[in-house]
Amino acid sequence: MADTNDNGLLLGRQVPVSEHYAPELLYPIARRQARDDLGINEAALPFTGVDLWHAYELSWLDGQGRPVSRVGRFSVPAHSANLVESKSFKLYLNSLNQEVLADDNAAIARICHDLSAAAGADVSLTLFAPDDPALAGRRLPGECLDPLPGRWQGGEPDAGQLQRASANSLQVHTHLLRSLCPVTGQPDWASVWIAMEGASVEPLSLLNYLLAYRNHQEFHEQCVERIFRDLSAACAPSGLHIQAFYTRRGGLDITPFRSTGGRQPLPRMNRQ
Repeated sequence: MADTNDNGLLLGRQVPVSEHYAPELLYPIARRQARDDLGINEAALPFTGVDLWHAYELSWLDGQGRPVSRVGRFSVPAHSANLVESKSFKLYLNSLNQEVLADDNAAIARICHDLSAAAGADVSLTLFAPDDPALAGRRLPGECLDPLPGRWQGGEPDAGQLQRASANSLQVHTHLLRSLCPVTGQPDWASVWIAMEGASVEPLSLLNYLLAYRNHQEFHEQCVERIFRDLSAACAPSGLHIQAFYTRRGGLDITPFRSTGGRQPLPRMNRQ
């Protein structure tokens, strides 16, 4: 039995590598409480989207007992009841290392079954060879905010920091997002891409708002939904699209994408 804290969360605990297939390691965290705190009605979400994960340490044994190495791209729908805690995700994937799975299709079926049960919605998985050019990182579109004279001034992110601009569209990105894990307090780093239609935000005010996440403790998915809520409240755009490209930890990266619709997630970045 894996060592857990009082509520079963493995994050922040020393846990031995499982030598046996262990789907029970997956730890779901209900999205509802964080959304209730943000005033987001889970029964009528103001966005669509997915949480895209890349798993770079994905391996099992084939039907002849030979090790298989793949990179997995997982898509967890934003409407799922639960997010899957990242350390439990890693430990679960490690538990497959000595499992015999006949081929890639068998691996996809097994893994998607387990993750869908944890998330409470259908999770999809695409497998890549480790050197597949489809995994190449891309540059983010739009203006980079980083040269602006933004400053971290402490405190917490607040929608009141955001100033509506006169333009009717905006596409920007920054590589300066830093937030903290709500369990361990360790930093998480990300690039953020934001596109707005029908309204826009003053770029310096947006950068200062995003820098205010520097000591903010929240899971990645929840940070993106907070940004979505605050930009919606401050600017009331007709279209809003946000994607955060968090760097990998423990062989996993996550890219939450939230949108009012009409756009697809961007590809992964090199820094991930």
